[in-house]
Amino acid sequence: MSFTISETIAWLRNVHKDGADKVFTMYLNTDRSDKEQQGGEWKIHFKNGMRNFEKYLKQDSNKEELANFQKVKKKVTNFIKEHEQSFQKGVIVFASADDDVWFAKCVQMRLKDEFYWQETPEIHQLVELRERYPKIGVILVQQNQVKVIDSETNRIKDTKVFELDVDTEDWKVQGTRRVHTTGAGGPNMQKDNFASRFAANQQRWYKKIAPRLDKLAKDYQWERIYLIGEADSTKELEKSMNKQIDAVLQKNMLDHEETKVLEEVLA
Repeated sequence: MSFTISETIAWLRNVHKDGADKVFTMYLNTDRSDKEQQGGEWKIHFKNGMRNFEKYLKQDSNKEELANFQKVKKKVTNFIKEHEQSFQKGVIVFASADDDVWFAKCVQMRLKDEFYWQETPEIHQLVELRERYPKIGVILVQQNQVKVIDSETNRIKDTKVFELDVDTEDWKVQGTRRVHTTGAGGPNMQKDNFASRFAANQQRWYKKIAPRLDKLAKDYQWERIYLIGEADSTKELEKSMNKQIDAVLQKNMLDHEETKVLEEVLA
């Protein structure tokens, strides 16, 4: 099961190690757009961060704790090597030698380089990320089409597109692929009579899809919901949904890239 950031924070708050057992925390800036990262400086920061702990533990002659750290170092290093090609802006890791703690995530936000080896996880940057980038759902509506974007920590996790078959009046999932139609109302509907039919039936049509959107909001565990579209469509859909809409943007953005939509929402 994939935990949300809020669930991860709640879990980490209850983690506490004793004696030679410790928890490793790493926040690593890997943002290639950062002028200080143009030469892959993150590799040096990662190497130095790990080496400093190892050097200290060797000087302290704590063989058991050193062995625990080296186990964690190996696991974290393997994760870095396996995911280096898909790095985004940052990497967050929480790990323990006994595998009781393991959380490793590449994120789409810039981080401040920090390394910790202590009894508890250091979660302050994770808390800041949750506050800045909650788990959100974006619902874009444009007459007989609805797109849903699931996002967490500024990263798109899933996208669904629904299109109304005006002949059967059923909303069908089209995945992430837009359907090319012969008119604004679909392949079996001519453009000239769609507007009047839409105006007469939009309330009933949106009531049919609203429960599915409410269920997605529950399944995705959205903390905030944004609704984007023209005034009449957003108004009808908002009235039909049980879930609270946190903000409405009256813009046509259904055809925009999902990343651009997120930028607009989180601006």
